Amino acid sequence: MLDWLIRFLRNEAVLCIAFACAAASVVMTGDVASIPSYIDWRVIVLLFCLMASVAGLSASGVMARIAQALIAGERSRRLVCFALVMLPFFASMLVTNDVALLTFVPIAVLALEAAGWRESLARVVVLQAIAANLGGMITPVGNPQNLFIFTTYDLSGGDFFFALAPFGALSLALLGFATLGLGADRSRVVLKLDEKAIDFKRFGLHMALFVLSVLCVLHVVPPEVLLPVVIAVLAVFDRPVFAKVDYALLVTFGCFFVFSGNMAHMPAVQDVLGGFMRAHPMLTSLAASQVISNVPASVLLAGFTNNWHSLLIGVDLGGLGTPIASLASLIALRLYAHTGGARIGLFLKDFAIANTVTLALMVVLYAVLFVW
Repeated sequence: MLDWLIRFLRNEAVLCIAFACAAASVVMTGDVASIPSYIDWRVIVLLFCLMASVAGLSASGVMARIAQALIAGERSRRLVCFALVMLPFFASMLVTNDVALLTFVPIAVLALEAAGWRESLARVVVLQAIAANLGGMITPVGNPQNLFIFTTYDLSGGDFFFALAPFGALSLALLGFATLGLGADRSRVVLKLDEKAIDFKRFGLHMALFVLSVLCVLHVVPPEVLLPVVIAVLAVFDRPVFAKVDYALLVTFGCFFVFSGNMAHMPAVQDVLGGFMRAHPMLTSLAASQVISNVPASVLLAGFTNNWHSLLIGVDLGGLGTPIASLASLIALRLYAHTGGARIGLFLKDFAIANTVTLALMVVLYAVLFVW
């Protein structure tokens, strides 16, 4: 029992912190009756449906097949590394940054070890983590905080895209440049995938559910229709997907909704956070993300500002920086740490340098576009 508890606390540290914060806020305010009203149920429904459809897409094996087509064969190291970094960049726009890393980091391990380029693995995984965070920020469904801000502030697709497009363009250029120094030597890359594991019918089913979920994000389909349809389709055609949904993330969101709702009604907190968000909303959002991660930072700070633009950019750029700034970065670190011969010190060194440089350049771009 104790071992299970330790593993749970280690694996779900953010959930435990969120629950503790929510419980403490309820004790401080004594307001239990308002808890249901603090939770944004539309966001919870959308997260569940998107995670379910994305889990099915990932399990279909199609994304791994795409990776095989791009990198298998006689290739240069530079080209293979470029493809391995770009795959999570573009995939995260649709299937979230977490799923992109869970799919493509293991493929990077297989591909680089098969080609004899194991020494490049740490740097490639670091770049994959940055790519997933920055690629995912471009669409409303790419990161959980994007979905929350998009729905909370009732944004249009155009407003959202044009706010983040310059940062996406710079990200693409920086990631491409970073792969140039990984070597031009050539080798044969072999990725052995089980052809029977590729299920195009499953892919089609979950792509339909994904499109339906996106239509709900865009206010075309109401969540009251989406949820029963997704549950019914999964119950009939693909029940194993229910077990693949990240329920811990849903509960984490619920806890931070309660916490932020209570905090927003405390005068002292209103004065402090409200003051910071009025003076420096982007920098406050970015700094908070470094400490509590960008998903809870977005939920907490949204209650103190109407400036969705600065909040959105702050928490998305805030995914860079420390390893805990984004859950996706922690996933990349954990996946790399479980590979044979992992050099954690090298990984953290490359992670710190790459994130610091990228974040600094993104902040400079923000200053050029919106400050100077």
